[in-house]
Formats: sequence, structure tokens, C-alpha cells
Amino acid sequence: MAKKSMIAREVKRQKLVDKYAVKRAELKGIARDVSLPMEERFKAQLKLAKLPRNSSATRLHNRCQLTGRPHAYYRKLKVSRIALRELGTAGQIPGMVKSSW
Repeated sequence: MAKKSMIAREVKRQKLVDKYAVKRAELKGIARDVSLPMEERFKAQLKLAKLPRNSSATRLHNRCQLTGRPHAYYRKLKVSRIALRELGTAGQIPGMVKSSW
């Protein structure tokens, strides 16, 4: 089980990303638009830099929904490999059987 503080930090980051997503997209669009004057693009870049760092989507890290584990995460199932094994053994995942020989 991951530390509660790390899980809470990730939730906080997700809220910031959701809050600033539209604003960041607008500023990025202005900053990348070559047809605009250089001063306007530079001002958009400065405004983008003033936004909170944690509002950037690249700072998010996928975590297991059950345990909060950040490594060995299966995107499709949203769980870690350990949780997946336990769920498979318990018969919680349809069509999945843990092999043994």
C-alpha cells in the first residue's frame, strides 16, 4: 500500500490539471502560433510559466486504484501487476485464470 500522502498529492495534482487545462491549452496555442507577433507569443509564454507547475499534465503519475502503487501499472485495467494477480487468483476478473502447473 502506498503512503496516503503520496496518493493525496497525486489527487491534488489531478485537480490542478483539470482546473487549468483550458487556460494552458489557450496559452500554448498562442505561443505556438507563428502568424502572431513575437511579443504576443512571448507574453503568452510568460503567462504559461506563471501557472502552477503541478497544473501540467506531464507531472501526473499513474497509480493503482486499489493500492496506490505507482510502478507496474496496467493502463487498461488501472491496477498494478500485484493487484491484478490477486484479483485473478480470487476470480474477480472475468476470463482470467491464473496458470499453475
